[in-house]
Amino acid sequence: MRQPPCGNPRAAIFEQLGIPAEFTPYLTDTILDVDGVDHARLRKLVSRTFTVRRVNELRPHVEAIAADLLDGLPERVDLLAEYAYPLHITVISELVGVPEADRPEWRKWATALVTMNRETIPGAMRDMVAHCRDLITRRRTEPTGDLITGMVAAQEDDAEVLSPAVAHDSADRLTDTEIVTIILTLVLAGHETTAHLVSNGTLALLQHPDQLDRLRRDPSLWPGAVDELMRFCGPVHVTRLRYATEDVELGGVTIHAGDAVQSVLVSSNFDPRVYEDPERLDVTRKPAGRGDGHVGFGHGAHYCLGAALARQEGEVALHALVDRFPALALDGPTEWVPLPGSHRLTALPVRLA
Repeated sequence: MRQPPCGNPRAAIFEQLGIPAEFTPYLTDTILDVDGVDHARLRKLVSRTFTVRRVNELRPHVEAIAADLLDGLPERVDLLAEYAYPLHITVISELVGVPEADRPEWRKWATALVTMNRETIPGAMRDMVAHCRDLITRRRTEPTGDLITGMVAAQEDDAEVLSPAVAHDSADRLTDTEIVTIILTLVLAGHETTAHLVSNGTLALLQHPDQLDRLRRDPSLWPGAVDELMRFCGPVHVTRLRYATEDVELGGVTIHAGDAVQSVLVSSNFDPRVYEDPERLDVTRKPAGRGDGHVGFGHGAHYCLGAALARQEGEVALHALVDRFPALALDGPTEWVPLPGSHRLTALPVRLA
């Protein structure tokens, strides 16, 4: 990902938001941003946590978490705050290694970042980074079966292979800063986007009762329905900025080396050349060609690491919800977060009985 002559524009944005410069690398040098061998190295390290086999083994636990949350919901509830968020922060936190007592803080930190409030973002960043470094230190003396423990072990393995003279500075060794960026990326992305997929999907199904009825009559449609909901109302509309590494012509337009490019996912997902009647929600829709049938999880080298887990969580959460509450209905107006490139509700008030 080539940077423009003026440097990383995201770093400039973070500066405007009041984030101290020492915290910028945790947001700009993540697995989502780096390319080539650096990306491959980090992706290989993390991908073992999100294999299809591991995700399938998690399903009974995800179902149990969803059932427990549904048991405790009142008749009138904000489904986003009381169901979607708690479910997904619990699952990703257990995988990564965030203790249960600390999870409410992650919700506050995530909210501070998403709302882009200059008054709260700097403090949230300081607290998150300090918390992650504390978790790394604890896992060195108290290893468990989570991802943080695995990354610490990999780091120590690298140190044993490399000579003491070069181990600390070697580009091949996983650094504490890289571990922190991975924790931040996975926990924030792993619960924010999936929670909003569930809330957006619930709203879409309530607004299309014929499609909801189809799912209730034929539960085998749920796996494909989650992909259709991701296409139709996914929470992310645009990708991060990328920069051309060489001159390239695309659609009759020349993109020069160094030019910024931003893909609009929602345009691809509603392309009438690919999807018949793309403005229609159709839970029986089959993928157009190979793959997901949409680009809601990205494409290519940066395809979402947690896509299989997100699908499973979305399917479990939505299926359990609509089965448990046949009379599920909206209980007030809905509003969207005013954040460009994002499609996220501020709340989802529903009546369950």
